[in-house]
Amino acid sequence: MAQNTRTAPAGTPTNVTQKHNQGGIGESTLRPDGTLKVTGEFAYSSDMWHEDMLWGQTLRSTVAHAEIVSIDVSEALATSGVYAVLTYDDLPAEMKNYGLEIQDTPVLANGRVRHHGEPVALIAADHPETARRAAAKVKIDYRELPLVTDEASALAADAPLIHEGRDDHHIGHVPHPNIVHRQPIIRGDVAEARKRADVIVEGEYVFGMQDQAFLGPESGLAVPAEDGGVDLYVATQWLHSDLKQIAPVLGLPEEKVRMTLSGVGGAFGGREDISMQIHACLLALRTGKPVKIVYNRFESFFGHVHRHPAKLWYEHGATKDGKITHMKCRIVLDGGAYASASPAVVGNASSLSVGPYVIDDVDIEAIALYTNNPPCGAMRGFGAVQACFAYEAQMDKLAARLDMDPVEFRQLNAMEQGTIMPTGQVVDSPAPVAELLRRVKARPMPPERQWETAGEGADVRALPGGLSNTTHGEGVVRGVGYAVGIKNVGFSEGFDDYSTARVSLEVINGEPVAMVHTAMAEVGQGGVTVHAQIARTELGVTQVTIHPADTQVGSAGSTSASRQTYMTGGAVKNTCEAVRERVLEIGRRKFGSYHPAWATAELLLESGKVVTDGGEVLASLADVLEDETIDIELEFRHRPTQAFDLVTGQGDGHVQYTFAAHRAVVEVDTELGLVKVIELATAQDVGKALNMLSVVGQIQGGTTQGLGVAVMEEIIVDPKTAKVRNPSFTDYLIPTILDTPTIPVDVLELADPNAPYGLRGLGEAPTLSSTPAVLAAIRQATGLELNKTPVRPEALTGTL
Repeated sequence: MAQNTRTAPAGTPTNVTQKHNQGGIGESTLRPDGTLKVTGEFAYSSDMWHEDMLWGQTLRSTVAHAEIVSIDVSEALATSGVYAVLTYDDLPAEMKNYGLEIQDTPVLANGRVRHHGEPVALIAADHPETARRAAAKVKIDYRELPLVTDEASALAADAPLIHEGRDDHHIGHVPHPNIVHRQPIIRGDVAEARKRADVIVEGEYVFGMQDQAFLGPESGLAVPAEDGGVDLYVATQWLHSDLKQIAPVLGLPEEKVRMTLSGVGGAFGGREDISMQIHACLLALRTGKPVKIVYNRFESFFGHVHRHPAKLWYEHGATKDGKITHMKCRIVLDGGAYASASPAVVGNASSLSVGPYVIDDVDIEAIALYTNNPPCGAMRGFGAVQACFAYEAQMDKLAARLDMDPVEFRQLNAMEQGTIMPTGQVVDSPAPVAELLRRVKARPMPPERQWETAGEGADVRALPGGLSNTTHGEGVVRGVGYAVGIKNVGFSEGFDDYSTARVSLEVINGEPVAMVHTAMAEVGQGGVTVHAQIARTELGVTQVTIHPADTQVGSAGSTSASRQTYMTGGAVKNTCEAVRERVLEIGRRKFGSYHPAWATAELLLESGKVVTDGGEVLASLADVLEDETIDIELEFRHRPTQAFDLVTGQGDGHVQYTFAAHRAVVEVDTELGLVKVIELATAQDVGKALNMLSVVGQIQGGTTQGLGVAVMEEIIVDPKTAKVRNPSFTDYLIPTILDTPTIPVDVLELADPNAPYGLRGLGEAPTLSSTPAVLAAIRQATGLELNKTPVRPEALTGTL
């Protein structure tokens, strides 16, 4: 049940100009794709079709670490209906690797496989079943190699090197080639601060590997072109990043690889890396025919990166009056076989590891390892999720040792505007951490245990175990837990983060019509809705067309890091402002001699007209433009950031911070170890809600993903074989509507003066604190320490 309140305290600064164009910013405009999606009529990438189309299939390794002794494709190639079988030796270009930051991932395995499910061969056939059968006929002789599966085996003196010949393992002051990246952060004097502590607590925490579990599997269609290039229609998060990785391995200039976004069925970071894009293009160029690839659910688990599993060690100290003295931590992230986004995840995990608290003396180390486990990379929350799970458990431990209320303890140590981060960066916009905690705590509690009075008539769906009908209330205990988190917004550490927007304005059938063209990947976040709202607000028009996203316009960056409304929304806003100025220039030239207000008044575009700030209409847009079309493309950049120092970790590494708090109410069947989350109340500062309906949806969605990793979601990797044991939605469980509780949402709007409209990126923050809030509630109900996610029944019943 969706509930929300919207609050901006009196006197709150804002840089939003209020305008009165219907469907503009601030309104809960409905999504143009919403009805199509809920009725099943929306065209996803897996629905694409082309005449004379072939089907592609990827053959993947059945072992996690092995030398490829031989590959025999003759029987597969002889299969009727098969058009091509490709291996590493068939790759057409000198460049045969790709990667987001480090190009260490081979298009197809080259003499060695490094993880279970690594692509080894490609097949194109006239029917998907033919392609699958042909793939089964490829004969591969493996010689298995020793496995690297954890920190001990990765960093041992005689450890097998996942990537021999690395000449970049010095990056981040890295002492071992099996470390992808290392980021220390040192500030103050922990040894001296430790002496002031009256209480010291420490803990070791384990965070499981989470899958993005998007419902639309990886898919796309590659169509060979007459100029020797290829047109690729694909579901992705970042068209231009894909392009820069695809073109070199095809041996083509970028202008001959034309990419168009197709319908995306969710992403959450899992589409930021390449999956089937290069494979489809290779097969299309080899066969001269369009090739479609669609993963099934099993293959999807191997076709994209996952959230890094982590082991975290923390120590905190506090004085008897509740002030935190110091923090030490070590975070070890398992990056799997290839780098993906691991270096950036390490940067986030380390720089945000202190949480939203004032701690002057810190000693932090975060590393990501190369192992033979599945590759891990971007997922919603991006390193901050794992850290939040650990530091919030520590806050509860400190509060308990000091006999303090856990919320009041957090509020006592909460950061605020002006706080200095462990990296030395000043938090220069509102940081209402204490207020968010106050709001979730003050919210009325859900009714107490209705089943106690309902007896045999109780709705078992509201009880732990649900429809399995395992209890009618006996052995059920309620618990309440709190948590708050901090997340950065946008790309960090000196990355040239920018976005591009092209906006045109013309008169069609007597009405002004705006066209907005960006390369932003609409993955379900509602960006296309917001872009139209911005155009209506800035240009005073009703009709706005959103051009399909493609690479014929400049990059919009990735739909990740909670950045798209800030960055591409900012680009649309800036470009619309430039279009508006061009309109006014034309108007002044045409009509300036007829009315002095053209030269003296502040002019706005509202309801298809040029008006003064006093509301006087000077001309219609149709009269100003007539047959003229205004067409402008501009880039938008946020303020620059800095790379973190590789020894001290100091630097202004982030653009913006965002905060969310949660209160979880759970009921636990202590006899069977079953958990029912009754409510997950949340409060979040969003700066400015451009579309409140979308804001609430994002917050509730992120909260639900945090719930999933708290009590059910984990990819299980066999430590003896490094093979994935549960690559299906039968065995990898995600929350359903019956698992999802009421999520009341309290939205604050405290403007960030550095951001477009004062907005704050919001998509990731609710994923952070929902998980530790649920764990805290379960701990209160059971009295157990519970330092691992997800919490399984055996952890609650002592049957581990």
